[in-house]
Amino acid sequence: MNKKFLYSPLSIKSIEENGVFSGYASVFNIVDKQNDLILPGAFKKNLSKNKIKLLWQHNPDEPIGSIIDIYENDVGLYIIAHLLLGIQKAEEVYLMLKAGAINGLSIGYIPIEYDVDHKNGARVLKQVELWEVSLVTFPANLAAQVINVKNQNNEQEVLARAIGKANAVLTDMCISA
Repeated sequence: MNKKFLYSPLSIKSIEENGVFSGYASVFNIVDKQNDLILPGAFKKNLSKNKIKLLWQHNPDEPIGSIIDIYENDVGLYIIAHLLLGIQKAEEVYLMLKAGAINGLSIGYIPIEYDVDHKNGARVLKQVELWEVSLVTFPANLAAQVINVKNQNNEQEVLARAIGKANAVLTDMCISA
């Protein structure tokens, strides 16, 4: 099976001084620039945060941190990750995130179960084996957002804002949620 990559942009509201950030690595029901659409539930069978790596630009030689938490919700695949600022590349990535020089998340996966939508030719992914999440320069999925959740009390407010932004992207793409 071939490993595929799905890119998603970040929108950095803030990133904690310790390198912790959070947001959507993938947003469901969006046809990306690679003509893939991921359905809700596609990740559920293999969401082990110990197995999934945090990389720079999909390069397995450049791990830059760790996944603290990863789960599916109604919007997509949500992650909380920690950049290991003692690693030079992670420090560089941190500075680029703070400056807004990079704005993308991407996932590396193997498609396990999928169909093809014959109307638009999109591959509809029902199940994928997730290998890694990367911070990248050029994302393909234009709906994912990185949001720093500072505490549990404002998590619902932050999620509501992210859903609103995802809906706005969908509306701009003439897709109804």
